Amino acid sequence: MAISDRARDFWERISPRERGLVVLLLIATPLTLALWLGFEIHDGLDAMAARNDKTRHALDVLADMRARGSAAVQAPVDDTLKNMPVEPLSLDTYVNKAAQKAGFQIRGTRPRANVSHAGFVTAAISFELDPLSIDELKTFMQAIETDSKYVAVTKLTIRRDHSKPDKVDASMDLATYATEKKDDTGSGGSAGGGSSGSSGSSKGG
Repeated sequence: MAISDRARDFWERISPRERGLVVLLLIATPLTLALWLGFEIHDGLDAMAARNDKTRHALDVLADMRARGSAAVQAPVDDTLKNMPVEPLSLDTYVNKAAQKAGFQIRGTRPRANVSHAGFVTAAISFELDPLSIDELKTFMQAIETDSKYVAVTKLTIRRDHSKPDKVDASMDLATYATEKKDDTGSGGSAGGGSSGSSGSSKGG
């Protein structure tokens, strides 16, 4: 017996009240499914919008940190100069401590040659970070910016990781500043030479 025949027999056997319930069920089922799907889609869009808002806010915070880091490249003045170290900080140790606070490890850094200019010494390194969450990168940047006022981010590049929507890639250049040591050896040598010359002249006389 075909399905249509069975359906017709079933329809003829049931009472008018039961027929009404069947019709109501046939109408209510797709409506219920449509409403359920609508609520699921709405909740998903709300969650996505909340994540996007959080990401945009975190990126705004990082952009502000980058802007403040660029401004910090200028030579320190006033009271900052009084306490400036005479040896540059170990940037490898510095960035590894910041990474520990954020809960990850630095794969490696590329140091640059120290530069002396106008009585100051600048040491710098470059490095890349593995894909990090926004919170991890934020914690790391806060540690970099606040643990020492003699360290500054001179370059920061942030890229979204399309394969991991909740992660970002970053690379940066970091610099630290110190007061250049004064070399008194030359002046001492000149004084010693002058004394020997005078003694020789006296003997010659």
